Amino acid sequence: MTWFKDLNVPEVFGFLRNQVTPFSINSPSGEKLYAWHILPVELYRHNEAALLSESSGFTPDFTTKHAFKLLRNDPDALLVIHMHGAAGTVGSGYRVPNYRALSAGSPDKIHVLTFDYRGFGRSRGQPTERSVCLDAVAVVEWALRVANVPPSRILIFGQSLGTAVSLALAEHFALQSPPIVFAGHVLVAPFVDVATLMATYKVAGTIPLLSPVANIPPFFNYLKRYIRDHWSSKDRIADYIHANEANGEKYHLTIIHAEDDYDIPWTHSKELYWHAVNATRATGVSRRELEEAMASGKKSLGAAGSVFEWRTENGVVREEILKTGLHDVIMGNPIVTLAVIRIFTAVHPDIDTREG
Repeated sequence: MTWFKDLNVPEVFGFLRNQVTPFSINSPSGEKLYAWHILPVELYRHNEAALLSESSGFTPDFTTKHAFKLLRNDPDALLVIHMHGAAGTVGSGYRVPNYRALSAGSPDKIHVLTFDYRGFGRSRGQPTERSVCLDAVAVVEWALRVANVPPSRILIFGQSLGTAVSLALAEHFALQSPPIVFAGHVLVAPFVDVATLMATYKVAGTIPLLSPVANIPPFFNYLKRYIRDHWSSKDRIADYIHANEANGEKYHLTIIHAEDDYDIPWTHSKELYWHAVNATRATGVSRRELEEAMASGKKSLGAAGSVFEWRTENGVVREEILKTGLHDVIMGNPIVTLAVIRIFTAVHPDIDTREG
C-alpha cells in the first residue's frame, strides 16, 4: 500500500536516500505543482557521497541541490517527463516500478521527472482538461528553461489519462513557431476520447457501464452533451503528426497496450493507431490500406504479443500489443524500458557507446 506513505520521504517507497528530490513547480495560475526528480541509479552511485551529504526531503529550491546540477550541467543527460493516470499521486500503485523501468535502459543518463496535476496529491487546485494541460506545459517549460534540457533529449511518457495529457503537450509544442518536437512519446494504455471510453468501459472488465446505452445513438448523444472534458486524443495525435509531416520534423511515437487491460480495452490503441497513421499523409491512409500493411508487416512475438511500425521520411509510429500486462502492471515491465531507450538511441545513436 502506498496511499498513506509520506511523499516527502521517498525512501519509504524503496528509493535510496536523496535519489528522489521532492520539490514544486509553479503553474501559470500560481498553483504549486508537487514534483519528484528521480536520479538514475548508476549516476547516483557515482555521486553517492555528495548526495548523502545533503539534507533529505522536500526542498523549496531544487536548483541548489546536487541532483539538479547533475541534470542541468550534463550535456548528455536524458530526461523522461512522466504523466501519470487519473487517480492517486506520484507514489501510488505501480508508478514507482514504472520510474525504475523508464531509466533502466541507460542507468547513468536517464533522469525521470514526475508530478501531480492540480487537485492530485499535494498539488492544490481544481483539475479540468484545460488546467491539467496548462500544468503539463509548465512542467515541460521548467525542464526546457530552468533545467536547460534540450527537447531532443526529452521523452514524454504517459499512461492512461497521462497519454491524453502527453498528446495535448505534443500538439501544443508541435504547433509553436518555431515548432518544438521532443525525442519521442510513449503512450501506455491510451484511449480515443472520453465518449468512446464511456461507451466501452466495463467495471472489473465484465459489467458494461454505458455500452448498452451507446447502442442507442440518440440517447448516447444526449448524454455526451454533459461531458465537460473531452480529451480527444484521436484529434490531437492527428494534429501532432500532421504538423510534423508538414514541417519536416523528425518524430517517434510508440503506443503500448495489453490485451488483458480491463480498464481501457486495447481496441482503443488500435483505433488511435489508425488516426496516427492516417495523419502521416495529406491524402490520408484508409483503414483497409493499414490492415493490408499490417497483414504483411506485423511481427508476431508469440506469447509476448505483436509489433508493427509505420514509417515515413520524417517519423516512426510503432504499435506494441501485449498479450498480458493489465492496465498498471505493464508500466514496470521491460517493454517500457526498451521503448524508451529505442527512441533515445534513434535520436542519439551514440548513447550506448558513452561512458557513464
